[in-house]
Amino acid sequence: MKIGIIGTGNIGATIARKLKAAGHDIRVANSKGVNGVRAFAEEIGAEPVDVRGAVNGVDLVVLSIPLPALSALPSDLFSSVPDGVPVVDTSNYYPVLRDPRIAELDDGMTESVWVAKQIGRPVIKGFNNVLAYTLAELGLPKGSPGRLAAAVAGDDPKAKETVMSLVSEAGFDPVDGGSLEESWRQQPSTPSYCCDYDAATMRKALSMAVKGQAAAKRDELPKHFAKLGANASHGEVVAMNRSFNPLD
Repeated sequence: MKIGIIGTGNIGATIARKLKAAGHDIRVANSKGVNGVRAFAEEIGAEPVDVRGAVNGVDLVVLSIPLPALSALPSDLFSSVPDGVPVVDTSNYYPVLRDPRIAELDDGMTESVWVAKQIGRPVIKGFNNVLAYTLAELGLPKGSPGRLAAAVAGDDPKAKETVMSLVSEAGFDPVDGGSLEESWRQQPSTPSYCCDYDAATMRKALSMAVKGQAAAKRDELPKHFAKLGANASHGEVVAMNRSFNPLD
């Protein structure tokens, strides 16, 4: 597949590496323009492009940028992209740790529903409820014992199936998270969020989520990270996330 990836932070860059290694034709873009992304593109064997180059003539787009950065994208960026081209949203809302407050999200709008409204087209929520280290280091071949899972949510069955296949290629069991509206179940500080669960446990965690409970836990994260300290291990972060929503 020809895949355009907008955003080369921890998640976007890792997705680019993984999908390039899986044999896909990758284009990468970020806010610094073609020259700003060129070194990374050359490192992984991808094509450096601007944001328009990342969406024109591709089979799938991955949007992996912070929510405030959406306003910097051209308003007509997706206007010529065919309806059948899936757009994957990997974003998460962190109003205390990183992002300015967004009133609609604070009032309970599902994050990726908001993203779809900003860019003017449907999205598939994916690659958002695994930690960057998990995505980069803990993937396993399909069928491996102990393979971890990642949730995928959206309204277009064909597009969702395509994204789920990419999740598997990246080394994780894809779990259907339901409709885009239901993707609140995989947002920050929900039971399924960044806990390194296998597929069966991921399904249980998604089903246990209670709407409206996660935001308060999410906004306490700075306090919890302060307790862990600057050199917290991956295991300590996963244990912290699991402690917010015990499954037993």
